[in-house]
Amino acid sequence: MTDQREEIIKTLLQSYTVPYLKNDLISAKVLRSIHIENNKVKVELEFGFPIENLKNQIQSDLTHLIKQETGLEQVEVSISWKVASHQVQAGLKSVPNVKNIIAIASGKGGVGKSTVCANLALALQAEGAKVGILDADIYGPSQPQILGSYETPEHKEKRLKPIVRYNLQCMSIGNLVDIDSAMIWRGPMVSTALQQLLNDTDWDNLDYLFIDLPPGTGDIQLTLSQKVPVSAAVVITTPQDLSLIDVRRALGMFAKVKVPVLGIIENMSTHICSNCGHEEAIFGSGGGQQMAEQFHTELLGQLPLNIKIREDADAGKPTVVAEPNGAIANQYKDIARKLSAKLSLEAKNYANRFPNIIVE
Repeated sequence: MTDQREEIIKTLLQSYTVPYLKNDLISAKVLRSIHIENNKVKVELEFGFPIENLKNQIQSDLTHLIKQETGLEQVEVSISWKVASHQVQAGLKSVPNVKNIIAIASGKGGVGKSTVCANLALALQAEGAKVGILDADIYGPSQPQILGSYETPEHKEKRLKPIVRYNLQCMSIGNLVDIDSAMIWRGPMVSTALQQLLNDTDWDNLDYLFIDLPPGTGDIQLTLSQKVPVSAAVVITTPQDLSLIDVRRALGMFAKVKVPVLGIIENMSTHICSNCGHEEAIFGSGGGQQMAEQFHTELLGQLPLNIKIREDADAGKPTVVAEPNGAIANQYKDIARKLSAKLSLEAKNYANRFPNIIVE
């Protein structure tokens, strides 16, 4: 016989919405168990995305609600999270020790994609996830500069150890060639280099690997869509009309290869004056939201054009680690929670759970 108090608790969980999930805890399938014994209750919740910095607030809210509505004296709310592997393109197998690959793309250059990528990766890591970055821009790698990591990776038997910077696992062609070397390679060589950097690196049990793509829809993007198992993509733009035109191409490309787009991030949305703090939309406004609505996706966030972001990246210490509790870092963290929560609702990849069957 079901305890009436258990039904009350389930109703309370059904009324409680975590903003990043945009759903109640029952519908989001977060509830694992409710155990009531005498005047004690233990509620176990497991989220599908990292929530270390949200956990205490959720626990406090639910503990108060349950005590108030049930009269139970001892209430324990246990909150954990576990990132699952999500579906990738048909016919592709996941990369060993990498649960999810997220492509960070832009239609054109100059929109701050690499800086956004580094800060988002660090923001997810701040929530407790194990995260890595693969710099896929062979001609113009940016991550070594942004992360301050120009050292050469260790290697053993043709395998590379990822460079670890701010506990973030990183790999870039910029770590393998001289900083002043021009990569005069044709498309097939570039595509091969991307696959080698991805598959020949000994990633260490990553929840998320961000691939910082070069701008456009060329050879690297084609290789990514055909040979790299991507769980989802995020597109970076500015509000400027010229950027938005190219964003359409990037969104169209991911639609054709059936890679879900978690959303659009509008970078340089407004300029903040370093002298007076005045905020102005110098590149226009509303473009990212219109594009998200047109392609039935979400505007994940709008980041400012702020000199501090540029200074931190040039110094090799992205804003999320330079000022972890600052307003800009909190914006990156908010976007990172949105994209990881949204990915948690996508279809799971169960292929790796089945053993290989060999008939002899």
